[in-house]
Amino acid sequence: MRRLREWFSIRLAKNPGQIVLLSILFFNVVFLLLSAFIISRMSLTGTEHLGFLEAAYYTVTMILDAGCVSFVVEDIGPGNAAIAIVCLIIVIIGMISFTGAVIGYITNYISSFIESSNAGNHKLQISGHFVILNWNSRALEIVNDMLYSSSCRKIVILVSSGKEEVEKQIDERLHETVKRENMKLAESCKDMSYFARKIYYRKNRLKNDLTIIVREGDVFSSKQLFDISLQRASAVAILGEEISDKGCRYNLSEKIEKYATGNAMTIKTLMQVSDITSASFSEDNQRIIVEVTDDWTWDLVQKVIRSKQVDGKCNIVPIRVNQILGELMAQFSLMPELNVVYNELLSNKGATFYSSVSDSDDEIAFIKQILRENDNVIPLTVRHDEGRNYRYYMALDDTDPEKKTRKELSGIPVSINRNFWIEKKKILILGHNSKCRDIMNGFSSFISEWGYKDSEENLLSIVVIDDEKSLEKMNYYKEYPFVIKTVAAELFEKDLICDSINEFLGMNEEDISVLILSDDLVPDEETDAGMLTNLVYVQDIINDKVEADPDFDVGSIDVVAEINDPKHHDVVSSYSVKNVVISNRYISKMITQIGEKDAIFNFFQDILVYDTDTEGGFESKEVYIKKAKDFFGELPRECTAAQLIRGVFDATYDPDVPLEKQNVTMVLGYVDSTGEIILFGGDQTEINVKLAPKDKLIVFSNH
Repeated sequence: MRRLREWFSIRLAKNPGQIVLLSILFFNVVFLLLSAFIISRMSLTGTEHLGFLEAAYYTVTMILDAGCVSFVVEDIGPGNAAIAIVCLIIVIIGMISFTGAVIGYITNYISSFIESSNAGNHKLQISGHFVILNWNSRALEIVNDMLYSSSCRKIVILVSSGKEEVEKQIDERLHETVKRENMKLAESCKDMSYFARKIYYRKNRLKNDLTIIVREGDVFSSKQLFDISLQRASAVAILGEEISDKGCRYNLSEKIEKYATGNAMTIKTLMQVSDITSASFSEDNQRIIVEVTDDWTWDLVQKVIRSKQVDGKCNIVPIRVNQILGELMAQFSLMPELNVVYNELLSNKGATFYSSVSDSDDEIAFIKQILRENDNVIPLTVRHDEGRNYRYYMALDDTDPEKKTRKELSGIPVSINRNFWIEKKKILILGHNSKCRDIMNGFSSFISEWGYKDSEENLLSIVVIDDEKSLEKMNYYKEYPFVIKTVAAELFEKDLICDSINEFLGMNEEDISVLILSDDLVPDEETDAGMLTNLVYVQDIINDKVEADPDFDVGSIDVVAEINDPKHHDVVSSYSVKNVVISNRYISKMITQIGEKDAIFNFFQDILVYDTDTEGGFESKEVYIKKAKDFFGELPRECTAAQLIRGVFDATYDPDVPLEKQNVTMVLGYVDSTGEIILFGGDQTEINVKLAPKDKLIVFSNH
C-alpha cells in the first residue's frame, strides 16, 4: 500500500490529468458492472431470463439514451416500480459520471491541446526553414524581404515574449508591402487592354505565400530549439538586443553602458545554436548569422567559430552592425544615389547580387564568357572565399545565368577619361548616433583610396554641428583631419544652428551633402525627434535660398536623412528629401541574403570598404557613382545597355597590365538628370541608353 500511495502521489504531481482520467474510467467500469449485476439479479416480469451481458449492454444504452429503459422495463406498473426506479438512478448517475465526466475531460483536453499548440509547446516537423532568434527593429524587414525570395518560404521565429505583438507587426507589414507592390503593378499596366491587363496582373502580382510561425519561449533552451527543428533549418539569424526603453532615462543609460561593454546573451545563444548545428545529425551547409555591436562580443564570437565551426556543416557569419551601417552612411554622404542603388541590390527585389561556385579563379575569363554568351547577367568578379572560388554577378533572378543570348553581342566604341578622379566633397553632419566613429572610419578609408597625392588640398571637408556632450564624447573629432570645424549647439539653439549651416553653404560652391543623423539611443517616444528638428532647419534655409534666387539649384544640396522608425518615412519625404535612409533595413536585407547565398557576406564587406592604394594596386572593387561627363572623354552615342556594358569593359581592360593593377569597370546602370535610378537588370538588349551631360554612371570597379 505504501508503494501504491507513493506511485499515486508521483503520478498526481507529474500528470494530474492522467490520474483524473483513470479515476473517471475506473469508477464508470465499476458502476456499469455493478448496475448490470443488479438488473440481472432482479428477476421481475419481463427480465426473468435477462443475463449479465445483456444487462450490461442495456445499462450502457440507457445511459446514452434514457429512452432505452423500455428495453428493460416494458410495462412500468406497480410490479415493476422497483426496477424502474433502479433504472432511473442508473441513468442519472451514468449521465453525470460517464457521459458528462468523459465529455468534459475530452473537451478540456482539446482546449489544452489548442492552448499548448498556440504557446508553441509541440515539436515542429519542418525543414529548410529560416529561423530568427529574438526580435528587434531589424527583424521585421528580414521577414518582409522574404516575400521576394525565390527559395526560402518558411520562417520560424522564437521570441522570449510578446508573441501576439510580433504576429500583429508581421501581418501589418506584409499586408502593406503586398498592397503597395500590387498597386504599382496595376499602375504600370493600366494602358494595356482589359484582358491583357488582367492576365499580366494575375501572373505578376505579389502574393504572401510565406509560412510564418511565431513561438514564445526560451532561446537558450536546447529542448525548445529542437522543438523548432533547428538542426534542419537552412539558416539561423541570432539578432541582438535592442537598446530602447519606454521608461526613465536612467534605465536607458544603464542599458547603453552595459550594451557597449559586451553582449553575453548573444554569446550564450550562439554557443547553444552552434552546439546543435555542428553535430553530425544536423543538416549540411547551415548558416548562422550573428549580429555583433562591440569588440568584446566580436572576440568571443571568433573563439566560438574556432571551436564550433565545421566546414560544410555549421558556417558562422558574424555581422558587425555598427561598422557596416557606418560604412553605408559614409558612402551615402559621398554618393547619395547609392542609397537607392543599394536598397535594390542588397535585397531580393529587382536586380541583386548572386554568387556561384567556380572551377577557376580567372576573373577576366569569367567576365568575357558572360559578356559573350549572356545578355541577362552582368559579371562582376571572382573571389577566393571559404576555401573555394566564387563567381559574383548581378541579375534579376538566379536562373538568369542559364539564359543564353540569341544574338551576337558586342560593345560600342567608348572613350574613357584615364585621368578620372573623384571630385572634392563637402559634407555637413547634423546630430549624432551610436555609429559616429564607424561613419568617420568610412570617410577615412575613402580618403586612403582617393586622397590627392603630393597635394595639400583636401579631398574631403566635413563640418559637424552637435551638442557639447556628444562632441566631447568624440573628442571634437580631432583625430579626423578632414573634419575642419565642429559647432557645439543644443537642438533648441535655432539661430546658432541655422547661422552655422548658412556659413557652410556660403563657403562652398561645389555640390555638397547634408547628413542628418538620428540618435538611436533615446527613449522610444523621442525616436527621430532630433533628426526631424534638424530637417526643419535645413529645409527652411533651402526655402530662403529659393525665395532669394528662383534659379537656385536645389539639386546642388543633397540631403541624406537617417531615420530609425520607418513610420516617419512619409513625413521626411514630404520635405523634398530624396535620400531617406532607414539604416537598420540594410542589415536586415543583408541577413536575408546571407541566409540564402554562399559566401555573399565577404563580397558585401569588400564593396562597402574602400581600399588603401598600395603601389598602384587595389585589394577589391566597390560600387561608385561617377558623373558621365567626367568619366567619358566623350559621351557615347545612343545605344543599348548591352552595348554600353561591353564597350566600357573593352575600354577599361588592358591585357598587357597585371590583374592587380587593372581597373576593369562594369556598368550596372545610370542615374538620369531627374534622379531616377535605372539598373541594367533583365534583357540588356531591350534597355535603351542615351546619356546626357548631367547623368551619372553606376559602376563596379577597383577605383
